[in-house]
Amino acid sequence: MRRWEPLLEQLFAERHGALLARAQMLTGDRHAAEDLLQDAFVATFASRARFTSVAAAEQYVRRAVVTRSVDRARSRTSERAAVERLGGMAAPADDLPVVGLERDLVAALQQLTPRQRACVVLRHLEDMSVAETAAALGLSEGAVKRYVSDAVRHLNEVLGTTAHPHDYRHDVQLVHEMGGVRDA
Repeated sequence: MRRWEPLLEQLFAERHGALLARAQMLTGDRHAAEDLLQDAFVATFASRARFTSVAAAEQYVRRAVVTRSVDRARSRTSERAAVERLGGMAAPADDLPVVGLERDLVAALQQLTPRQRACVVLRHLEDMSVAETAAALGLSEGAVKRYVSDAVRHLNEVLGTTAHPHDYRHDVQLVHEMGGVRDA
């Protein structure tokens, strides 16, 4: 048994209810509070911090709960702002014309996660670089590349295309193969 395990067990047994109540005050939802508290416990006991008492460990968990709650709220706020910049996530109504895109592509895009969709739209339809896309969405360049790769793989499956997500020279091919921008 590791040195910290008895301390974790004691903290959980004695203070879990109070810590969960604190987390629930921050989240407003019991399930979200449970997830938040679990993340805080993991962060507390996975780190190299050395605690000499339950009280010291509890204080660290309490700070971790608050910090993670703030981080999650910031993340949600950033994601909402990015979605708003992209004009929302709602699919166009059937009676509205889809300018420059085929309906199949629009429908396929709606099957992607919001971040995948945002990355694909900015990279391939708005012609932004990886760095510009990352900056616009508040993501790392690696995350943008991963979202685009996963999204293009899914779009290829849905649309029966063979576009390549990693090679910029194929961006035009991607848009055209997926029924993209029509030649005017």
